[in-house]
Amino acid sequence: MPVDALEKLRLLGPPTCYEPAEELPLRRPAVPESPDPLRCIYQAVLPGGKRIALLKTLLTSACERDCLYCAFRRGRDAPRASFSPDELARLFIRMHERGLVEGIFLSSGIAGSGPRTEDLLIDTAEILRRRYGFRGYIHLKIMPGAEREQVIAAMRLANRVSVNLEAPNPERLARLCPHKTFYDELFERLRWIAEVRRTLPGRWPSATTQFVVGAAGESDREILLTTQYLLRDLGLARAYFSRFEPIPGTPLEGHPPTPALREHRLYESSFLLRDYGFSVDELPFDRTGNLPLDVNPKLAWARRHLLEAPVEVNTATRGELLRVPGIGPTGAERILRARTQGRLRELGDLRKLGVRAEAAAPFILLAGRRPARQLALWPAEPGAVASDPTPEEGNP
Repeated sequence: MPVDALEKLRLLGPPTCYEPAEELPLRRPAVPESPDPLRCIYQAVLPGGKRIALLKTLLTSACERDCLYCAFRRGRDAPRASFSPDELARLFIRMHERGLVEGIFLSSGIAGSGPRTEDLLIDTAEILRRRYGFRGYIHLKIMPGAEREQVIAAMRLANRVSVNLEAPNPERLARLCPHKTFYDELFERLRWIAEVRRTLPGRWPSATTQFVVGAAGESDREILLTTQYLLRDLGLARAYFSRFEPIPGTPLEGHPPTPALREHRLYESSFLLRDYGFSVDELPFDRTGNLPLDVNPKLAWARRHLLEAPVEVNTATRGELLRVPGIGPTGAERILRARTQGRLRELGDLRKLGVRAEAAAPFILLAGRRPARQLALWPAEPGAVASDPTPEEGNP
């Protein structure tokens, strides 16, 4: 492959670690620049569960915006490079033909306006689809200010599209990105995506968003209220949460980094909203509107509500089963099927169904009895939301 193209990939690929997508696991190198251009190939889980090698790259690291946290903000001394759509498409196809990659996540800095940059992203995808006949996975970023017809064009080409909200509301966005407008440039694009999916015939891609966590003083409750609306009203596939890490040479370089555990609790809570029937009002926020870091939110809810009112596994509804730590969507379905064959009486019966029986034990009845167990009062492992696969593995 051309040396100059690989050099550009070395500069433009690793910075996408700040834009989580479908990769497994989410990797966050301490320094985005890497001597290995293949460092930007991730093992990814796609909607539906298929795993592929995903190339993640920017089209350009040049940017006219001045977001306070960003490594590529206007005026910062940072390495800059740009692909032309033809150059990047050709490089990707060569990598694809050699079996190195099966799909692409494509984002970009904003150079010459959001619509102009969106045109270049669309051009890259069109070359892949029409010139090279690529039928694999494409995730396209929708740029701030992209026009409605551009959003539709991107949706016709991609398997997934995404709009980075970055903050949960206009006030918080103003603290991060003083020259971005929350509704006019960002949120309206998510509305358009939902409208297209709802009103126009065709098979349309799923949509996601991303929040930067901890840089604008926002609470977890603020983030999750916006997430809940996006999931329920706009049909968002999922939200990504990227914990803030200060970058030298930016206005927020002295701001403390966000704990990784806060990011993890937000993922757990978002899956409770999306897959487990919870609402934001049921989550265990403290007085500041933040989630406790020392306990999984599902386990915290169960301690409060199920210890004195355990769930009878043999008669509970699917929704009631999903409230029990250790039981995820797959486990709940298996329990419902197993009950048609006979009563479940022991923790071993649950283990055979793939349920984390020890986590569930304090909160359930089996045939009217609390299950016999040799455990402390609380499950040793508080990761109860992901009682099926982990968030990265099982929630594409």
